[in-house]
Order: sequence, then structure tokens, then C-alpha cells
Amino acid sequence: MAEKKSLSGYWRTTFLIGLGFFTMGLMDPLYDNYIPMFLGNYIESSSLVGTVMTLDNILAIFLIPIFSALSDRTHTRIGRRMPYIITCLPLAAIFFALVPFSALESFLFLFVTIFLLNIFKQAVRGPVVALMPDMVPADLRSEANGVINTMGGLATILGTILLARLMDVRVNVPGFGVVDKVLAFPVASIFVLLAVLLLFIFVKENKSTVSTEEERKEKTKEPILKSLKGIFSEKEKSALFILLSLLCWFIAYQGILPFVGVYTMEELGTSAGTAALSSGMVGVAYAAFAVPSGKFAHKFGRKKTIRGALLAIVVILLLVFLHGTLTLGMNPTFRLISFWILLFLFGIFWVTVVTNSFPMLWQMADYQTIGIYTGAYYFFSQLASIIAPPLAGGTIDLFGYPALFIFGLIFMLVALLLMRNVHRGEPVDD
Repeated sequence: MAEKKSLSGYWRTTFLIGLGFFTMGLMDPLYDNYIPMFLGNYIESSSLVGTVMTLDNILAIFLIPIFSALSDRTHTRIGRRMPYIITCLPLAAIFFALVPFSALESFLFLFVTIFLLNIFKQAVRGPVVALMPDMVPADLRSEANGVINTMGGLATILGTILLARLMDVRVNVPGFGVVDKVLAFPVASIFVLLAVLLLFIFVKENKSTVSTEEERKEKTKEPILKSLKGIFSEKEKSALFILLSLLCWFIAYQGILPFVGVYTMEELGTSAGTAALSSGMVGVAYAAFAVPSGKFAHKFGRKKTIRGALLAIVVILLLVFLHGTLTLGMNPTFRLISFWILLFLFGIFWVTVVTNSFPMLWQMADYQTIGIYTGAYYFFSQLASIIAPPLAGGTIDLFGYPALFIFGLIFMLVALLLMRNVHRGEPVDD
């Protein structure tokens, strides 16, 4: 058996590529937490605010697959992903910085700014993600993806804990006087621009090794839609089944997470401020265990690792469902801490699934279709983010808040069963 490679020779490259994920981790939590507040100044209806908030998911379904595929077919002196990164990501940073100022001006300015921000942010997401498998060998991608996910998790913590505090700082905005809820967005944008600069200077995409056979295939380009269709029409259906699996596990996750805070308030009696820490437990576990989960899969195999993690999540969700009943009448602090422990465990196994599923899908692609497969991944995950909240909300309306975790359990179980039909995705399959 060939000796497995080490990521040690790729740490610098992985870290620099991870800066792209870091920028998303900075922008996304600020966007999710404060855009509804800005919109609420002009829109009274919560449902209309929610509709505007789905704009990024709707655009992502179309833009991520398209620009991921386009980057596969782009050839420049600086590479095939970098042109999109150095144009779209700075533009996204600029419009992100303008969000609070446009919110002061009018609803029209705010809506246009949000729309343009999402155009550039979603257009660049695919090329940013596809850059890593271009530069890192196949058998090291689980570990590399762990490093990158850790950076995204740390950025989320930075955005929610440190940068969010800048929203309370009052600054003098010409024409509007001294106002708050402004500073975090332009400061985050500065970090994004700095990350783009470091990526461009130190990641030399055009020096990545491409075999003669791959170069020959690159010259014979198939239409994007035909390439996308090829994923689903392959005789061997591993790619289709892993995409269906991730649709199910993202429906479970995206259905549970938005309601966890409300659950702790309704069922465990926490305050609004404390309720946010429940989802924070998942985020902390995500940041702490992304790298170890990649190393574990490198040693024991991606499919076994993902299936084991899904099985563990099913068990944990069953325990979370029973938690309210089993701990009824016990000390409130014990009830809350034990609930947090279960969510932390959920986060450990959730990051294990996410970290290793992307490398499995990339393994089924070749050099000229990595972007296509990246786009397909995001199409299904973003589709889940649109489907899940109304399904989960309907489950709560019919059966109560504890049923939320049975909802998640069912979809995780379906994902586990679908993974039985995935037979490729390990480094040896290259």
C-alpha cells in the first residue's frame, strides 16, 4: 500500500486559499443579522423582509453553478479562477461596505445595493471554492478542506463577536449626523480587500501542474449545460446520490438551525440574549473540529467517515428530541448546559460531514469539470436553504417545537440511506 501524503507541504497554499472562505465567513453573519434590521426600517411586514432575505439564496442557485462552470473554461495569464476572484470579490466588498449608508438614504438605494452585493458575492463563491482542488492533490483535500472550513468558522466568530460590536459605535456620517449600525460593514470590507490582495500576490494559480492529457481535454470544450447533464446521466450514479444526500442533510440543518434559539426560549425558558448561544455551540464545534475531521477521513476513508457522522447525528437528534421530556423538572441550568452539550456534539459530526463531502464530489470530477461539480454542490445546498425553513416551520406549527428535531432526524436518516449508493469519492478512485 502506498504511503499516504502529508498536508505539510501545502499548508501555506491551503491557508492562503482559505482567505477566500474567511471573507465569506466575515460577510455572511453580518448580512444575516443586520440586513433584516435595515429592511425593517422601511418594511413593516416580516414576511416581505424574509422574501428579500431569500434573494441571496435564489441568486446563488443560478450564479454559483454558472460562474463555477465558466471559470473551468477561463484561461488567462493569472489562471482560471483568479480573474473572477480579483474582480467580483472586491466589488462585493465595496457594495458590502455601502449597505449601512444606503440604508440611511432610502429603501431603493438599500435594495439596489443588496442586489448588486449578492450578484458579485454569489458569482465569486464557486471560483473561490474550486481554487483549492486545483492546487491541492486529491488525497489531501479532506484535510485541506478542514483547514479552510476552520478559517471560515473563525471568521464567523470574528464577525459575530468582535465586528458586530462595532454596530454600537456611533460615527458622524456627512448628511446624516451621528449614527450607529454603520462601522462593522466597511471594516469587514477592508479585511475582504486585504484577503484578495494576499491571494493575488501569493497564490500563483498559473503555476499549478496540469497534465498533457488534461490540457488536451481543455481544448475540446463541451457546452456547460451538457457538462451539467453529464453528472446526472453517468452510468455510475455516485455523484447523483451524494448530491441527493447533501440536499437531505442540508434540509435537516437549514431547517433546525434558524429555530434553535426560539426553541431554547420556548422550551427551556432562556432569555433572548442567551438563546443565541445555542447555535453558537454548533459554530464553536465547527471551527474546532474541521481539521481533525479531515485528518480522520484521510486515515479511515471519506465514505465511512461521513456515514458514521450521519449515524451519530441521527442518534444525537433523537436525544435532543427526548431531552425536553427527560430533563423536565430538573435544574434549569443543568437543562440548558446539557442541551448545549448535545448541540456541540451535533456540530462535531456536522462539520465532519461538510468537510469530507466536497472532496468526495471533487474526486468524481476531472480537471476541466471541477467548477461544474462545485456549482452542482452549491445548487443543491442552496436549494435546501430555500426548501427547509417553510417545511420546518410547518412541522412546528403542526406538532410543536420538539418535532423540529424529528424533522431533522428523518432527513439525516434519508441522507444516510442514500449514501449507501455512493461507491466513489476516495483518493484511490482517481
